[in-house]
Amino acid sequence: MKKIFLLLCFLGIAFPYYFLFQYIELNNWEWSLSQFFSDANSNFASAMLSADLSVAALSFFIFIIYSFYNKPIKILKYMACFFLVGFSLALPFYLYDNFEDLKKLNHIQ
Repeated sequence: MKKIFLLLCFLGIAFPYYFLFQYIELNNWEWSLSQFFSDANSNFASAMLSADLSVAALSFFIFIIYSFYNKPIKILKYMACFFLVGFSLALPFYLYDNFEDLKKLNHIQ
């Protein structure tokens, strides 16, 4: 299972950046943050996916901060993943990094 989380870490880097480069290439290698968010929320389907991901990412962010106050963990590496790549890397990396603790807690095989 830990190998699957590691694979998901790599996919969490590769997929978002692949589509980001596709987006930038489509716009002749010009970048506008306002245009990006305008395009990302151009219809109700994409806005729904953005809202869903935003709530999930915010939940994880709050969980990491809560975990830090209850049991000091090295929060910086998860925050770096979260802000440099995104939730798609931060969550699998957290699960990979804490798999043994989660395994003991939940009796995962």
